[in-house]
Amino acid sequence: MTITMNDSPLKTIEELRKFLKSSTLLVFKGLKRTEIYEWVEDTIIKFDYHILGKKDKGIIKQYLEKITGLSRAQVTRLITKQRKTGRVAIEKSNHRIFPKKYSDKDIWLLATTDELHDFPNGVMIKKILGRMFKEYRNPLYKNISNISVGHIYNLRKSVHYQRLTKKYEKTKPRVVNIGERRKPTPNGVPGYLRVDTVHQGDMGKLKGVYHINISDEVTQFEMAGAIEKISEAFLAPLLLKLINKFPFRVFEFHSDNGSEYVNHVVVNMLNKLLIKLTKSRSRQTNDNAQIESKNGSIIRKWIGYGFIGQKHAPEINDFYFDIFNEYLNFHRPCAFATETVDKKGKIKKVYKEKDYMTPYEKLKSLPNYQLYLKAGITIEMLDKIAERKNDNEIAKEVQDRRYKLFNKILPAYSS
Repeated sequence: MTITMNDSPLKTIEELRKFLKSSTLLVFKGLKRTEIYEWVEDTIIKFDYHILGKKDKGIIKQYLEKITGLSRAQVTRLITKQRKTGRVAIEKSNHRIFPKKYSDKDIWLLATTDELHDFPNGVMIKKILGRMFKEYRNPLYKNISNISVGHIYNLRKSVHYQRLTKKYEKTKPRVVNIGERRKPTPNGVPGYLRVDTVHQGDMGKLKGVYHINISDEVTQFEMAGAIEKISEAFLAPLLLKLINKFPFRVFEFHSDNGSEYVNHVVVNMLNKLLIKLTKSRSRQTNDNAQIESKNGSIIRKWIGYGFIGQKHAPEINDFYFDIFNEYLNFHRPCAFATETVDKKGKIKKVYKEKDYMTPYEKLKSLPNYQLYLKAGITIEMLDKIAERKNDNEIAKEVQDRRYKLFNKILPAYSS
């Protein structure tokens, strides 16, 4: 829709000066460049720009910048062109204009997908765009699904893209002679879980909620939950619920040396489930690196750092168990490393685009993966969950639920 600019009430430099000091915002939204240039030319002539003093010329330039959205350098070039030629017009170029490979519609699809998935890295977004076309057969994504990872970052810098988008605290160590101190060695078998706690901070005497984050080392299946306090009464039931949510059998449960996990209550619960407890070694920072990385890329990114009171743990759990954990495991691609050995025998991890896949896809890529599923869990049941919605549909549902969650719990702490 074309919007006509009417600035006829502004006739003097003083009126322009008052206008610039006000909070009024007028822009050429929807107008073509030729119409903007015509208005710039009319304004220069209307205020006799070329015979004005230096300060008054500055006011005119500020006015042109504010209304058109052009930079100071662009406005200066247009004024110079008008002085030399008497016109402000678009010059015809003899250069060959190459067709754009990705249209505004493609950029909109990229921006929308980015925003729905909370702006992950380029490889992950490329994977999702490809899945939207190949897996879910959405023809709108045919062109953009072929984009390279590098060009995703180029488009993210474009003006059109940017107009479309709105742009942990470690547990103190404690020595307890419970659990085996070693790094888990799953050898490509699922069921070796990593666990860590993320505290949502305190506000004065008010204590924040705690997030319990559990991830499988091989498949990166992840389950998150929330509790009011780090105590046996709250932690043990949640851990049991989270472990039971994994579709495959669990063999080991690995944590750092925090007393919330390395205690007799947790180890007794794990023993009943025939799960072995292991804990990180001293001065070996990489022993629990995977889950700590998940804390940042999942919990902190989606829930943030702001204070949330303990009483809101049930509402957060509704969000996690109703929709968020499903999104993480069936619709959010993760990076899986390919290990190479150089001439010196040093192991190097390389993250290739083809190795990005959802945790569920990774599970199905394992040899004889059906053998690891829990009793009563079938691949047909899991496929039904994965196919319930496409990646963008469930991401939108997650965003809507998160918005409602924050809209309900954050106003109490905004004052």
